[in-house]
Amino acid sequence: MAKNNNSLANKKLHTKVGDRVIVVSGKDKGKQGNVKSVDTQKGTVLVEGVNVVTKAQKANPMAGIQGGLNKIAKPLNVSKVMICCPSCEKATRVRKEIKDGKKVRVCIKCGEVIDV
Repeated sequence: MAKNNNSLANKKLHTKVGDRVIVVSGKDKGKQGNVKSVDTQKGTVLVEGVNVVTKAQKANPMAGIQGGLNKIAKPLNVSKVMICCPSCEKATRVRKEIKDGKKVRVCIKCGEVIDV
């Protein structure tokens, strides 16, 4: 039986689509952006305007792809980003609490609810 080396496989992540995040390590350290997509299988998030690379592509008129050097965003590992609290504007960890019968994410630093 093969071992699964990816420790984040099928786990819940601390980020959701639409969250504002701050990159805490890597070449884009300090940049902010909104999460476009989350891949729980690979443990990655796609953040707009972060980890942008230049890719050489051939033109494909059938698919509507223009040829040349295109800039595209690549996914980041989820461990490289932290959620930006909307009230205190700082990178923070989250705690889960039950308020009004719903499970919500709460900022560790200021105690405000992150989920709207």
